[in-house]
Amino acid sequence: MTIRSHPRRNRESTPPVRRAGRAAFATGAALALTLGTLAAGSAAWAGNGGGSGPTKTDAEDAALAFDRSAYTTITVNVDGVATPVRWYREVCYVAKPTAVSTNVANQACGYQSMNVFVPESAARDQRTAIYYAENNSGWMASYIKASIVDGGTYSSATSTVGAALKAGYVFVDVATRSRGLVAADGTYAGKAPNVVVDAKAAVRYLRLNDAVMPGSAERIVVNGTSGGGGLGAALGASGNSDEYLPHLAAAGSAGVDAKGRSTIDDDVFAVNVYCPITDLDDVDTAYEWLYNATGTRTAVGANPNPAASAALAAAYPGYQKSLGLRTADGTRLTASTMLDVITDEVERSAEAYLAANPANSIPDLGENFVITGSGAGTYVNDWIDIDPSTRGVVSVDIAQYLEFVATQNKLKPAPSFDQTGATVPGSGGGPGAGESNLFGTASQAYSNFTEYSWNANGTLAGAGGVGDGIGLDDTGLTWKQFLAKKSTTVDEQAELIDPLEFIGTSADTAPYWYVRHGTRDRDTSFTVSINLAAALSADRSVEDVDYRLAWNQPHAGNYDVPEAFAWIAASLADADAPNGHGGGRH
Repeated sequence: MTIRSHPRRNRESTPPVRRAGRAAFATGAALALTLGTLAAGSAAWAGNGGGSGPTKTDAEDAALAFDRSAYTTITVNVDGVATPVRWYREVCYVAKPTAVSTNVANQACGYQSMNVFVPESAARDQRTAIYYAENNSGWMASYIKASIVDGGTYSSATSTVGAALKAGYVFVDVATRSRGLVAADGTYAGKAPNVVVDAKAAVRYLRLNDAVMPGSAERIVVNGTSGGGGLGAALGASGNSDEYLPHLAAAGSAGVDAKGRSTIDDDVFAVNVYCPITDLDDVDTAYEWLYNATGTRTAVGANPNPAASAALAAAYPGYQKSLGLRTADGTRLTASTMLDVITDEVERSAEAYLAANPANSIPDLGENFVITGSGAGTYVNDWIDIDPSTRGVVSVDIAQYLEFVATQNKLKPAPSFDQTGATVPGSGGGPGAGESNLFGTASQAYSNFTEYSWNANGTLAGAGGVGDGIGLDDTGLTWKQFLAKKSTTVDEQAELIDPLEFIGTSADTAPYWYVRHGTRDRDTSFTVSINLAAALSADRSVEDVDYRLAWNQPHAGNYDVPEAFAWIAASLADADAPNGHGGGRH
């Protein structure tokens, strides 16, 4: 799924990928009821949103002025070379930060700050890229982190820090509010879409101060893994979308005037993400479909709730069809073709791995995979056959492959992400299991955000949802009735963190994308990253989608630093080329 160098077009003429998909669950659930399975109860390239910089200076923008002199010089070792770095420490990127109750050093702005690291060689370089690191996982709140420490040693072959500093990029660690965060006033401050709002506010801060900060805010490369990958995808897909403006204003973001209008862009240049956890309001159906389609749950003995699993799986075909996506050869991407697409991607991953190095090998059929790290153990290869003479894939048994994936790490329960009654917050408001505490009002610890879990709230997780004030059992409202209430926000919350809601719309989606998902990753369905790549490939304003399943990788990221940074360099060069795509967005 790679696409390069095609003409831009006006996004207004293209329908969004998935706004039509809301009825998919109802169709699938109806089928499940019929079957009796439903559970009881370069600055050359520039963005084009509200403007590349502020049109006037308001009080909040003035308060967010960057102090170029406020740095400490530290020295690190990059590939054996002493490298001086300017560290701008814990720069608060909003004018109205949320004070938190969490026992951290920076309670005032520790979840809405950035650490900015500038190699001394780039201190006066206004064109170099800004490597924007999102450090949250599981969509959890991310306290300010310093990835670079005085005296640290970094390799450009294995470390994003080492590679970024060696390339002369500005490295930025960005903190964000998100699930599990409790404010000083006791409210839950990390509800969606605040995590995306903060990520956008950080981009706006960089643009507000672009003239005085090293690096170019028009060349931001976003990096993230897992929930951070999902955040990166949402940020990259939704550039300059008006839906976020009220939330940005509430946070005191740069570039929102007194009338709520945007004066600064928040789109980015490139997105480099791994195993992105996205499409949260439909991923439970995708997960259950994938691990039921060939009987994986039963085969590995991980099906504690077969009724819920079957009901969710039944909803997936209608949802997938509603997306209207196609493969690279024009084949409709549906439940009927998805297993073939996954098989093709596994084959492509294996062949890319073998081609990368003559020393790389894959065990013959009947021999053993020896896995270290996550899922460590010895596993018989009963699913992929390699021709030793051509080093090409002869065949992949998709059923055996999925068993291989599910044997190394136990499958998640059904539902996997909206785990009714299980996301009860611990100390500090969380986390529990699943992502339910990302949703709901600021006074709610958590809320169901999918139709199935809402309607079945009192019957899942050992009836743990009984009495939580959520769901059909406690409110008397079906999901459709709940969504019809003006006070309901979970549907908007889900939309504003979902990249598929913005790809192919008038949003200024990032033009360059590098997406990886490990072939041994069972944390989300492979369909999620495949759909993301297909949607991006169909968006003619996107210049390049470099997508692949990463051979023999678990749920992890940044395992391919040289390859990823070569892609970043190539993308920057492509944007700068005389016949490239640096002439503006539309």
